Amino acid sequence: MNFFTENARLGQLITTLREQKAWTQQEFAQKLQTSQSAVARMEKGEQNFSTGMLLKISRVFNREIISLGGQTLNFRITGGHKLKGVIATNTSKNSAIAIMAACLLNQGKSVLRGVPKIEEVFRMIEVLSSIGAQVSWVGSNDLEIKCEAINPKFVNKEAASKTRAALMMIGSLVHSQSRFQWPLSGGCKLGARTVRPHLYALEKLGVNIKTVHDHYEIRATTLNPAEVVLYETGDTVTENLLLAAAKIPGQTTLKLASANYMVQDLCYFLMKLGVKIEGIGSQTLKIKGIKHINKRVEFSISEDPIESMLFLSLSATTNSSLVIQRCPIDFLRLELLKLEKMGFRYKIIKEYKSRNGLTNLVDIQTFSSQLTALEEKLHPLPSSAGINIDNLPFFVPIATQAKGQTLIHDWVYENRAIYYMELNKLRAKLILADPHRVFVEGKSELKGTDMVCPPALRPAAIILIAMLAAKGSSILRNVYSINRGYEDLATRLKKLGAKIELVTGFSN
Repeated sequence: MNFFTENARLGQLITTLREQKAWTQQEFAQKLQTSQSAVARMEKGEQNFSTGMLLKISRVFNREIISLGGQTLNFRITGGHKLKGVIATNTSKNSAIAIMAACLLNQGKSVLRGVPKIEEVFRMIEVLSSIGAQVSWVGSNDLEIKCEAINPKFVNKEAASKTRAALMMIGSLVHSQSRFQWPLSGGCKLGARTVRPHLYALEKLGVNIKTVHDHYEIRATTLNPAEVVLYETGDTVTENLLLAAAKIPGQTTLKLASANYMVQDLCYFLMKLGVKIEGIGSQTLKIKGIKHINKRVEFSISEDPIESMLFLSLSATTNSSLVIQRCPIDFLRLELLKLEKMGFRYKIIKEYKSRNGLTNLVDIQTFSSQLTALEEKLHPLPSSAGINIDNLPFFVPIATQAKGQTLIHDWVYENRAIYYMELNKLRAKLILADPHRVFVEGKSELKGTDMVCPPALRPAAIILIAMLAAKGSSILRNVYSINRGYEDLATRLKKLGAKIELVTGFSN
């Protein structure tokens, strides 16, 4: 690959975007918090781009710059090395985007502390800004949102189509819009992720939604509290209903609600707005809504248990000793127990609270381990009743290094288990039993290769883990899926001794 040519093309792209904004190089440099000379080098193609800088540029332009003009962002990895050091769990992107949607309920100013700077958050900012919200970064990871005059007519359809979180905004918008259209939701490509649970549940509260080609037609002339049994226990449908119920006076009861971490975070934020909620952490939520919300609130986003699980998987798969900080232990207990029974060695070395004073955190020290496959299948369950649905994929690379055969039963999504088969390209030994079940034979000696990132966050992340464990060189191409959910991951992994480099390329 000719990286000089690629940097030159990327420089031309940045120049074009800057000129479209009518910014001088100095003005652009100030927004990037860098020097004018650095911007000049970028635009001449004389500057190598770090992951962090590319994410900063994306944020400043509010555009996914690497995907423009056929360009891709790739990871070049030399694997097969043990890692060592300390890494902290970042805040949750799923909590952040749900709470960003909830800010539409508040006519006052909402200040969110610790918002991850990732692609999914950037898309939500684009959607909120396009419909009239005032959104600005006020600190390194703090976001200020004010929603006074909202008009869904001007929604950025492209941004909305790239994040399933946009679907949740319907629950907030029905309080200010009696009739409106909204784009169909996007997100990870994981099969037939039905929206029927949302439609059935919102219907109980007086919201009528009709799907027409590429958008929803929504009518909400008379909202009413109700008892709602969710057609399917899910995180986004529970969040949508919480947002819809938050400003309906009276009591709405949700049965079979999700008790997952992001739902709990959203509940805590709504309570800051003055909404009363009983049953947080259970599958029955009672919401007493209030008609008007206009207040200044601050809220710190909780840490992401799924990111903690990524680092646990990385430690087990590469047989490395790490210290993983700020792990939300209440959403990892069963995962740790399963790992312990596989022979994974670890200890909890510190216990404390998150910055919001609500989430229980621990620091976990891991040790070199000899792993053995479990006799029982590994499968997820909704809410906190079992292995988290998003944590299950991280057991797949672990299973490649566990002696014996592991059955992974991913019953939730139609396509996700099929993505697991990509690990065979790294010489893992996986057998697909059906679209939901995979047998993993261990222990495998993984070998590096050149692969394209799947269009789904967790399957993409487990390929990255496997590549770090695989001997030799690998290229993981078009890592937008990973950047959707993890902030500057390559740079953070390099601090553990991972041999991973960011390179830009061009798709065919």
